[in-house]
Amino acid sequence: MFFNKKYIKVNHNEEPEKTQAEEPKQEEAKEAAPVVETVTCKICKKELDKQRVIKNKYVCYECGYYFRVRTKNRIRMVADAGTFETWDNDLKTGNPLNFPEYEEKVAATQEKTGLNEGVTMGSCTINGEKTVLGVIDARFMMGSMGHVVGERITRAMEKATEQKLPVILFCCSGGARMQEGIISLMQMAKTSAAVKRHSDAGLLYIPVLTDPTTGGVTASFAMLGDIILAEPGALIGFAGPRVIEQTIGEKLPDGFQRAEFQLKHGFVDAIVEREELKDTLGKILRLHRPTEGYANFDPAHDDDRYEPTELMRERNTFSKPLEPWDKVMAARQMKRLASVDYMGQIFDEFMELHGDRYFRDDPAIVGGIAYLDGQPVTVIGVHKGKDLKDCKERNFGMPSPEGYRKAIRLMKQAEKFNRPIITFVNTSGAYPGKEAEENGQGEAIARNLYEISGIQVPILCLMIGEGGSGGALALAVGNEVWMMENATYSILSPEGFASILWKDGKRAKEAATVMKITAQDLKELSVVDKVIPEYGGADDDALTSIAAWMKGNMKEFLRAQNDKSGKQLAQERYDRFRKF
Repeated sequence: MFFNKKYIKVNHNEEPEKTQAEEPKQEEAKEAAPVVETVTCKICKKELDKQRVIKNKYVCYECGYYFRVRTKNRIRMVADAGTFETWDNDLKTGNPLNFPEYEEKVAATQEKTGLNEGVTMGSCTINGEKTVLGVIDARFMMGSMGHVVGERITRAMEKATEQKLPVILFCCSGGARMQEGIISLMQMAKTSAAVKRHSDAGLLYIPVLTDPTTGGVTASFAMLGDIILAEPGALIGFAGPRVIEQTIGEKLPDGFQRAEFQLKHGFVDAIVEREELKDTLGKILRLHRPTEGYANFDPAHDDDRYEPTELMRERNTFSKPLEPWDKVMAARQMKRLASVDYMGQIFDEFMELHGDRYFRDDPAIVGGIAYLDGQPVTVIGVHKGKDLKDCKERNFGMPSPEGYRKAIRLMKQAEKFNRPIITFVNTSGAYPGKEAEENGQGEAIARNLYEISGIQVPILCLMIGEGGSGGALALAVGNEVWMMENATYSILSPEGFASILWKDGKRAKEAATVMKITAQDLKELSVVDKVIPEYGGADDDALTSIAAWMKGNMKEFLRAQNDKSGKQLAQERYDRFRKF
């Protein structure tokens, strides 16, 4: 087969002549060239492809800046498609102070934004979990809280209470609405009271703090959640930075009042990337499904074996029992398995929660929610650190008052949602520093002992290393207390005991024997209920076997508590310590 070929002679020194057919084609291509819509990043000032920004969940792909999100887009990003139903959208904004031109401003804002007020409330599902969802939109008068905003939130809280639903509320606000004066101020009390009733009904509330969350919103419903999440970099505070600077006459440091600042200072549980927000919310909702009893284990794990490995059985056979002083040394080793090692091995989907909601997040205390083979549990551990840098950051596992306050906050949260509590204790004692005393170290420990005694869910405490005095006891008031075979638990260190009673710190080795601080001694005294085997030493090689023993026995413990009432559990804990 032959093809007709058309040749065009080209002069390489000159451009070829354009045919009449070519010219319109090129013009057509020019006209059809897509126009790229751009947006300018507030932080890096770069021109960005708008569609790419949208695809990136409205986050700058150059510097990571979080753009504010419109209501419909926020709902689209977190709610399952087609599930959101709006509530109370017919409420009309009034003018209680007859403020000049207020109605006109509201009308203009409604026209511009397509919203009839600053908050949208309704119900939806998130990854299949039904919830009430609210979004405050900064485009509507900076998300300020007037009567309608407060009323919608209050009504939604009341409906959620009636229908036994959790509430998720995206907060974004400049605070009170000045044009409504004292009526705006009343919304703080009204919404907070509605949150309280919702909480008293045992229901979950999650505020998500976005940029900015300030003023009366921060000082009411935004800070009253069971779990408070924040977006990276969000401005969160009561008084705005300009007000503070004007008041104190000082320039504020970089990062002041940002989400990361609030996390460090104990007011936020977690900072969540926008990309992960829907799945995180879905996970929290799933963890808080109503349950009966404390042994809701996945049947798929019924046949799981919790036996040590052959190697560990062999190692255990040839290991020699340690003397008390040797156990003191073993308990203090940096390489000894830490609470986070056991948490990672035993539990699924651990979500760490931060902060005491008063002052600071203490990294010496690690706590959060997880699954034990399908059963939701609250897990709290003292963490000394895994290397020298980590040890310094965690104050060598010596908790400060804020650490104990974080622990009791998480325990009270567990009680509210009927979750068992499991603690891992390894501390030389509470931090004896100047700041700790100024912030009420004694009161914090006393408060833990006071509150834990009455908590109406099962509490299991595991002594996994050092158990130093009241600092350890503050996390060890359990229905049962277990202790690893080479751990120690004492009124104070052997060195301190020898120095005080014998005026000779060099007799510490002798003191370790006299004090009866080993697991075996304490089991005889009924201070400890079970001794946890170490299979020759609590090191990385033994982790799988030790964790398997713990996990199997934890499940048996929870099965034994399954049919007990909250009052019965608290009474049994009271009786356990009453006998000493």
